[in-house]
Amino acid sequence: MARSSDSTAARPREYLFDNCKALLILLVVIGHFVEPSSEFQDNPLLYDIKWGIYSFHMPAFVFISGYFSKKKASLRKLFGSIAIPYFTYEILYYLLYLLLDKETGLYFARPKFSLWYLMALFFWRLLSPVILKIPGHMLLMTVAGLLIGCSELDNFLSIPRILYFFPFFLAGLHFDSSLLYRLRTPGKRLISLGLLGGYLVFLFTDNFHRNLTPWIFYGRYSYHDMGLSAPEGAAIRLLCYAFSFLLLFLLLLVLPDSPSRFSVLGERTLAIYICHGYVFSILRYGTGLLDNVRGLPESLFLLAFCVVLVWILSRPVFSRITGRIAHLPEFFRSFSARAQ
Repeated sequence: MARSSDSTAARPREYLFDNCKALLILLVVIGHFVEPSSEFQDNPLLYDIKWGIYSFHMPAFVFISGYFSKKKASLRKLFGSIAIPYFTYEILYYLLYLLLDKETGLYFARPKFSLWYLMALFFWRLLSPVILKIPGHMLLMTVAGLLIGCSELDNFLSIPRILYFFPFFLAGLHFDSSLLYRLRTPGKRLISLGLLGGYLVFLFTDNFHRNLTPWIFYGRYSYHDMGLSAPEGAAIRLLCYAFSFLLLFLLLLVLPDSPSRFSVLGERTLAIYICHGYVFSILRYGTGLLDNVRGLPESLFLLAFCVVLVWILSRPVFSRITGRIAHLPEFFRSFSARAQ
């Protein structure tokens, strides 16, 4: 979620991607908080919002993570910056779930809530240098993403999601932003804005897409879980790939590329991503509030709450906490050196 210091040390800040990440992290939070009440029969508004969010927000985040992971990281670096924080957050979730009397366990091979992204990021960064050497690797990983939908691995090691989203990570690794900036002409941006506006109208007026569950974009669920045959599921997943890439491209064309007060959210996405999950868990499993959002006033209040929560979690104190957890190996080495 956050830029890796080892991959961006000499790179000037690209505020287009900060602004994109700022929007995406807000959508991540909204997507999670509307989940308990977003069944179409109960709340059509939240259902359509969820469908729209999931159609592109995680592919876009994975793509940007790939873009900022062009420099190969050592295994030691990956363990220190991703694996150790993953285990730390998993333990914190475990303790929180115990306090909330939610059935749980220390299932490190099955990430809790949104921590699948850390596990996936570890493997994407670890395996990409090898996969990039394989001829036709984009096609190969796209086929792997289609075939994994036939399996019943569930959430084990986040393998289904790792494979489903891998093409977006690889696309980010290959991406040359100079081409994007050349395409960001006023005319093309206006057309892109019109297409995105048309998509919003489609979401809130079309009935056909409501026959397809948003699970088609999750990457986690098998075709069988979604009531689809293997050929149907693979065809729909292939369309999802194309649609998500298109929405990502349109988004990068229309978002501003200059710094703003909004940009700071994009600099602190990791803290927001990690911390909002604990807030969600408290409200979901400690209260019944998120399960009872039905009418328009409650829905609007929930969306406003998500905006406020993102702003609160973007405060520097939360970034310092996640930053220190990300640097636990350095802390222990320093502590050991002082002790000697």
